[in-house]
Amino acid sequence: MLLTELIRDLDCTCSGRTEIEITDVVYDSRKVTEGSLFICLCGSSVDSHQFAGAAVQSGAAAVVAQRPVEAGGASVVLVKDTRRAMALISAAWFGYPAREMTMVGITGTKGKTTVSYMVRSILEDAGIKTGVIGTIGTVIGDRVIKTENTTPESFEIQSYLRQMADEGCKAAVMEASSIGLRDHRVSGITFDYGIFTNFSPDHIGGNEHRDVREYMSCKRLLFRMCKTGVINRDDENWHGIVEGHTCELETYGFSPDAELQARNEELVSRPGFLGVRFDLSGRLDLSGVEVGVPGRFSVYNALAAVAVCLHFPVTERNIREGLEKVKVRGRVEPVEVPGGYTLLIDYAHNALAMRNILETLREYKPNRLICMFGAGGNRARSRRFEMGEESGRVSDLSVLTADNSRDEDVMDIIADIRTGIDRTGGKYVVIPDRKQAIKYCMENARDGDIVVLAGKGHEDYQEIKGVKYHLDEREVISDILAGKL
Repeated sequence: MLLTELIRDLDCTCSGRTEIEITDVVYDSRKVTEGSLFICLCGSSVDSHQFAGAAVQSGAAAVVAQRPVEAGGASVVLVKDTRRAMALISAAWFGYPAREMTMVGITGTKGKTTVSYMVRSILEDAGIKTGVIGTIGTVIGDRVIKTENTTPESFEIQSYLRQMADEGCKAAVMEASSIGLRDHRVSGITFDYGIFTNFSPDHIGGNEHRDVREYMSCKRLLFRMCKTGVINRDDENWHGIVEGHTCELETYGFSPDAELQARNEELVSRPGFLGVRFDLSGRLDLSGVEVGVPGRFSVYNALAAVAVCLHFPVTERNIREGLEKVKVRGRVEPVEVPGGYTLLIDYAHNALAMRNILETLREYKPNRLICMFGAGGNRARSRRFEMGEESGRVSDLSVLTADNSRDEDVMDIIADIRTGIDRTGGKYVVIPDRKQAIKYCMENARDGDIVVLAGKGHEDYQEIKGVKYHLDEREVISDILAGKL
């Protein structure tokens, strides 16, 4: 494409020619090839403006920067914010793929991943091919492409959206994290629907947010980028989230003032199924809706998904089927096993997440609640004590094992976890090898038990001494059942 076509949406000043052909768009100077457009980004640790000259020497035909740079005669496009510029340039480079699909963005502290999969499950049951971009990766048809961030960089997002559109997706659902919104990763996209799930203090400090106020201000950006906002009216922060909104608003919740309401919720437990059942009223009257994800909070996630899907050509049957059969990889994910116990895989890897999942599962009144977990190495030791306390307090048995021990000795990590458990008097066993720990849980499970393998979730590796080894807990379970382990 011509440079002038790529920058037509930008408020910019240019030095040098703009009627030049661009062969690629890159933001990593090491990937520059002849004729590239190099975009300088200010990161948390590296400012790539310093590499502008080197990029030109490597063949870059033009540079986008937010301050003057030494560009050796190449064209320079000066903008106020290069991250926003990259988002708009990327959209143009890939031919504005978001305009070819119905776009759904989801923001909130918790629930983004689950809601995205619920929306996809309902829409695909209705025959509407739907792509997903989020924590677990980018999903296009049967393919799952691993991504580094919940909301990838804008160039990658536009690339994935182009693949989705080209492969026949009619809708795309994206987790819009606060960092992704703040850093303009989804700029240049007009969302048809924006969902707000909930808000609580998180991601504060370090390279994330200065304080809760900034965290909320980033979340609310989505509702200046969408046509219709779908809001959890029961969350006490919803007014702050929609402050300054430019979209139409719809609400969901248990509140009688919500436009889509849930009532009569109850937990459902049967062999191979832990979930919730509830009735809908307001925008849709439907009784006995079942969701195949444990926990009362699943009702809120389902409400958000239904509220959006009502804007698509879906039937009541699509809604029922989509919610009942939804499975979110690594989020209280059931794994089918013989016998009378329930086996779940979950991503919980800190104290708050463990408390939430264990207290949720305790509500199902299991014979025993067994939690297998470890803790990450090269991380705050306090996290290990806290995780030990939570499992010791709520679980009937804790099985202590390895997670990503990284550069630390796994037994040192387990010793810290034991310190936390010992404060509660909870029962535990120590099995450092994670595969053997899973085998122990399965061989010792009794009828009515709920066993949760916590910490890895959707991850398919284990990091030890700087090396990532393949470890997918679903494959381990399969090998155990086949007698291979």
